Amino acid sequence: MQNRSEFSAAWEMIAGGTTSTRLIMALLAVFSVASWTLIVWKLVQFRRLHREADRFMDRIAAAESLDDATAYVQTLPESPFTRVFSRGARFFGEMRPGAARLGSDVRGLSPAQLEVLRIVLEKEEGEERDGLSGGIGWLAIIATVSPLLGLLGTVLGVMHAFMGVMESGSSSITAVAPGVAEALVTTAGGLVVAIPAAMAYNYLTGKLNRFMGELEGISSELIGTLAREGRI
Repeated sequence: MQNRSEFSAAWEMIAGGTTSTRLIMALLAVFSVASWTLIVWKLVQFRRLHREADRFMDRIAAAESLDDATAYVQTLPESPFTRVFSRGARFFGEMRPGAARLGSDVRGLSPAQLEVLRIVLEKEEGEERDGLSGGIGWLAIIATVSPLLGLLGTVLGVMHAFMGVMESGSSSITAVAPGVAEALVTTAGGLVVAIPAAMAYNYLTGKLNRFMGELEGISSELIGTLAREGRI
């Protein structure tokens, strides 16, 4: 019941506040909606990626050779993992078409071509990272800007409160307190928006780094498999 009355009091201060207070709180509300939309979107996306990663790893672990792995990957839905693997295998086949066949007598890659293959895989990983990181940067922006907007609203509110005191000529606490309380609402609003955004940014960044580590592992496993089978 007390929480409800506090919420009502805060809402009354915002509704009856100055133009700057209402404008900043409206902007913070937009930031909050955008932040939670991004959070839900990225959580759903990363949960799907986690399932795709498990499915991909299970298929690769069951493959006895690169040819089997390539055939298995082609049956999977498209994902960052299948794209990196397929891009590396396809580029290897383009450089040495005969060497892509197990048991072929065609000479494999030279050291320079192997380095090019690594660069191609790193480029593909970078493109996947750019795609997966979409939206995460905005969470960092919201987490940084929201407290500053709240602080700006507080400064403007306190200035307005003291100007009111000067005009009324009264310096009692009852004359100052309402204006100061109204000013502090924007700081609280900024923190309410910023804290979930900052937590989500750090969590999602950790998840992104984990997926990128898995992609790098796929690239290394592809090159290692080519080496074990004598194709490079």
